[in-house]
Amino acid sequence: MAAASNVYAFRDARAVPDPVLEPPPAVRVPHPVPLVLDNGSFQARVGWACPGAEPEPRLLFRSVCARSRGAARGGGAQVGNDLGSLEPLRWLLRSPFDRNVPVNLELQELLLDYSFQRLGVSSQVRELHQTLGTLKHLPLGLRSRPFPSAPLGFLPVSPGLIDTLGYQCNHILPVLKGNVELDAKNCKRINLGGSQAAAYLQRLLQLKYPGHLAAITLSRMEEILHEHSYIAEDYVEELQKWRSPEYYENNVHKMQLPFSSKLLGSTLTSEEKQERRQQQLRRLQELNARRREEKLQLDQERLDRLLFVQELLEDGQMDQFHKALVELNMDSPEELQSYIQKLSLSVEQTKQKILQAEVNIEVDVVDTKSETPDLEQLEQSLEDVENMNDFEPLFSEETPEVEKPVTTVQPMFNLAEYHQLFLGTERIRAPEIIFQPSLIGEEQAGIAETIQYVLDRYPKEIQEALVQNVFLTGGNVMYPGMKSRIEKELLEMRPFQSSFQVQVASNPVLDAWYGARDWALEHMNREEGWITRKDYEEKGGEYLKEHSASNIYVPIRVPKQTPRTSEAQASSKVAGVRNGEEYLS
Repeated sequence: MAAASNVYAFRDARAVPDPVLEPPPAVRVPHPVPLVLDNGSFQARVGWACPGAEPEPRLLFRSVCARSRGAARGGGAQVGNDLGSLEPLRWLLRSPFDRNVPVNLELQELLLDYSFQRLGVSSQVRELHQTLGTLKHLPLGLRSRPFPSAPLGFLPVSPGLIDTLGYQCNHILPVLKGNVELDAKNCKRINLGGSQAAAYLQRLLQLKYPGHLAAITLSRMEEILHEHSYIAEDYVEELQKWRSPEYYENNVHKMQLPFSSKLLGSTLTSEEKQERRQQQLRRLQELNARRREEKLQLDQERLDRLLFVQELLEDGQMDQFHKALVELNMDSPEELQSYIQKLSLSVEQTKQKILQAEVNIEVDVVDTKSETPDLEQLEQSLEDVENMNDFEPLFSEETPEVEKPVTTVQPMFNLAEYHQLFLGTERIRAPEIIFQPSLIGEEQAGIAETIQYVLDRYPKEIQEALVQNVFLTGGNVMYPGMKSRIEKELLEMRPFQSSFQVQVASNPVLDAWYGARDWALEHMNREEGWITRKDYEEKGGEYLKEHSASNIYVPIRVPKQTPRTSEAQASSKVAGVRNGEEYLS
């Protein structure tokens, strides 16, 4: 049996509502500092770009909203950490994102209002601060409301290959030498991430434990992914290890679901337990008495019919007598007489048992106080169901099977173990979809194949430069073994004796916010990238500036679709009708 240390309890953490914070003096003196918003599809991070004073974002909350049905537009909505636990509101949750692209502008505005309100930034104070937002690499920028200054984009740091592994999508982003800008034409996106891994893990465990469907929630699956999953360096070889019973016992993680250990009757007093036993005794007596009465009635009806047939023989009505014998499936009057004797004896015995049972019940009721020890012994034997012979005078059955002593073995049932989820290969199967999307039926390339595809688009010299700085960032990078797996994949795809280097962000979750903060501090007093309110009012919300850290415009040629044969024929027919000067009203 696995060690007790392999049993883990779900934390089921609840978010604590964010208080309304007062902006520190450093954000205004000597001059207003920018406000940095990392608009992630899983979590939003908001804080001030103060040099040294504010090293961390002040707000971290899930990018979801919940609005009750029938609520007015913009009203009655809860956002972020105000939701507490997400599971009771799962069916009401809404996100402004489609994959990792914010498309629902109304919900996006709710997230922004929540951020500004909890940071203590009023509409008047907001006019004084520059605002910097982040977006995933996209060919199009998006902004839902005007800000005094609002550049949006991605911040490349140095030449190399950047792998961002996020909640909804993964990106492979090549950054070339020279001006250190993103090569947007060769960037690739994989449309799966942590969200799909959580849904896949939930499906696996619900199929494995159908008795705990309601307890296997998405929030708990995300907790398992964050704290108990890892990336196998060699997936097939790791699966072979899990086939060993010893390896399984040493590495399985048992997730303890909440349960109640209180048993029925455990809080009852001795008097209540005695009363319950007496009620069970009376119910059993009433059940046996009812069964005997039903059997007596049935036997009496059969006996009356047989006696009626016998009277036909005594009266000399031979034709009707022989006809009745055929209906009864009997061959002779002697057989009829034998059945009558057996039924008469059975009816008489049943009447005696019913009478004796009634007498015993009356005696028990009258002598309850004087025979308390005997009654307790009788009730205890009823509760344990160890020997039914003790109840023979009261509950004897006519069938021989019931008259035999019955001994039942009470199984040992571990209630805590029944409420445990054993995580074996599930620990590696769920995060493996990053490398093998086919596990969940997705017809996409994995992260390793996509890296190979991006590298193949460059000459060998540029490939060699890119792989010298493979930089991993994003929440999915935090899986144990991720760096080793990427190194193994690069070793297999790169030429013999070639070199490469893989680096992991010091804080993959907050890495984007840190980059945006550093860019804001560096360009705070420059005009590069910032969009003023005047620009917004003059050129509209679709206006964006390109700068060193922004998404750039990449024209995409969409091939014209050729009309279908039926549509072409229909159009030519209409043209022919018009040439013939026939028109329809």
